[in-house]
Amino acid sequence: MSDEQETPVSLQPDPAPEAVDTAVPSAAAPTTAHRKKPKSSLLRRRDVLAAATAAGVGVAAARLVAWANEPPFTPVPVTGTQGNKTGLDWVSPLNTESARVAHLLRRTTFGATQAELEKAQSDGYAKTIDRLIETPIAEPAPFTGGDDASQDKPLNIGQLQQWWIEHMLSTPTPFGERMTLFWHGHFTSDFRKVSPQNPFIYWQNQTWRKFALSDLRTMLYQVTIDPGMLRYLDLATSTGRNPNENYSRELMELFSMGADAFTEDDVKAAAKGLAGWREPLTQAIVDAQLKRAMERGNTPKVPPKADSVKTGVFERQRAYAGAPYAFLGETKVWNTDLVLDKIVAQDATAPFITRRVVTHFAMPTPDDAYIARLAASFRKTKYDVKTLMRDVFMSPEFTATSSYRALVKTPIEYMVHAVKALGDPSIVRAVMGNQMGMGQTLFDPPSVGGWPQNESWISSNTMLARANFATQIVTAAKKVASAANAHQTHLDGVLSAQTLKLLNEATDDRKRWMLVFASPEFQLK
Repeated sequence: MSDEQETPVSLQPDPAPEAVDTAVPSAAAPTTAHRKKPKSSLLRRRDVLAAATAAGVGVAAARLVAWANEPPFTPVPVTGTQGNKTGLDWVSPLNTESARVAHLLRRTTFGATQAELEKAQSDGYAKTIDRLIETPIAEPAPFTGGDDASQDKPLNIGQLQQWWIEHMLSTPTPFGERMTLFWHGHFTSDFRKVSPQNPFIYWQNQTWRKFALSDLRTMLYQVTIDPGMLRYLDLATSTGRNPNENYSRELMELFSMGADAFTEDDVKAAAKGLAGWREPLTQAIVDAQLKRAMERGNTPKVPPKADSVKTGVFERQRAYAGAPYAFLGETKVWNTDLVLDKIVAQDATAPFITRRVVTHFAMPTPDDAYIARLAASFRKTKYDVKTLMRDVFMSPEFTATSSYRALVKTPIEYMVHAVKALGDPSIVRAVMGNQMGMGQTLFDPPSVGGWPQNESWISSNTMLARANFATQIVTAAKKVASAANAHQTHLDGVLSAQTLKLLNEATDDRKRWMLVFASPEFQLK
């Protein structure tokens, strides 16, 4: 690529695979990990593709002999927009409506089938956006035993992960699920500290889905009173007399405004105003507690009562009841609603959330003018998330040439897309087994800062992990969908010369799928 057209991408210099940090954040300092940014060398997209090719397509080509006994098919010659004499790996096709629709679906779903792609292209770009955003989000079937989790019957986290992944594969509203996954990484909690001995991490997933396309003020309130968050960032232990600052700090720094928009005094002040919430007690938890008390011969005279809600429970006697005090420049006696109202009124809030959305769905390095324009509309509509998402997708920047394949699929996006494309949902367990190796395990983020984005997913090691996953699912599938048009449906028919050559040499569906999944093009969105 020429320097003018290449997109800078940061590629880590081939480190040893890093295990996901599963340590429980300490009560005193739960946020240190997210403030450390990995060192990386600045490379161009061409170098990233070279790394992906070396560890991905190269491995795939070497493993094609694994299916030497497969019945061959007559290859359908693959054509595509290749690199040209200027050195481009490929040319953006986003000057056409059909390509813009395919681009939109890559950013908003877990990959489209041929039928889904054709319907969206028939509907057109604007109508497809409306359908994605306005269709009510489909709820998954209840997770068996989820509401009754207790010390006696803890959640099986592996099964919970599979429950969610299966819903990603089958949901009729994949954009709603992509938004649920986005909020899971933004308002993050991990199952280790939250504990499988209650239903809280399961409830949190339901809450993020229910409010995924509501408004930021509503979302922040639901986050604040979410039982999983109450435990994860210690708000359930916070009282007006002895406030815990963990949640108030992350609420402002990571969830709403950014690190430069408040002071340490504001952290202390917000902690007072937010105090007074406790975790709810389910009947299953109460029963387990009573059982253990009786086993110890310590049966309480007044047994605890179960709560009828799936949110935190506010106890006024535990809240702050002192004199007025200052928070973000205003003095009064603060409570949860007033604290959240003040936060969403700050100038920093709309740009902060907008930037998080844009870097996840649109481009890795948006300019300030673009963010300011979107943020102004977001704030004007009282932080309506649907409006923000529509503005992002309808913006010329979203479909600009420089935005084509400018983002890297997260491991979950990559794996779910591959399983869906292959057409055999029975191999879904392969996703659970490969989460940690690729660095993204559902319900177990590395820190309160969530997962990294974009270029952080790219190294020769992570590309090798993806190639290994592709090998695993293509081998394990009982049968696979036809791969004759896979290059068009999943890669836009826009291929590098090497990918084009390898696909044309493939002699059956499994070999071609293997090459598609391991190709540099499939890693990007």
